[in-house]
Amino acid sequence: MSIAANLVVWAVACLHVYILVLEMFLWTGPRGRTAFGTTVEFATATKALAANQGLYNGFLAAGLVWGALAADPVGFQAKVFFLVCVAVAGVYGAATASRRILFVQTVPALVGLALVLAAH
Repeated sequence: MSIAANLVVWAVACLHVYILVLEMFLWTGPRGRTAFGTTVEFATATKALAANQGLYNGFLAAGLVWGALAADPVGFQAKVFFLVCVAVAGVYGAATASRRILFVQTVPALVGLALVLAAH
């Protein structure tokens, strides 16, 4: 697997760990509210929902780490599967929450997917 592909896979995994932290632990604080553009009232009312969403982002990150560490063919298959999951989640988030998600989540996942497939 190419170095560039692996770097992008790790970067996408790190991004999702960061999102997990924002959604699970910083949601009601200033950093979380700034990142997602929420009010104190909204953040407080949706804290449990955000934590659940953060957990799912953690699963995406865990799958990408698994793919990055596992030997092929499992590593390749896991990277492809979880990068596609990230891209689909990003498209859905862009359609339902904020178009910014398309550039923050979907584009890096698709770049990683293209690099992983090209290196295979």
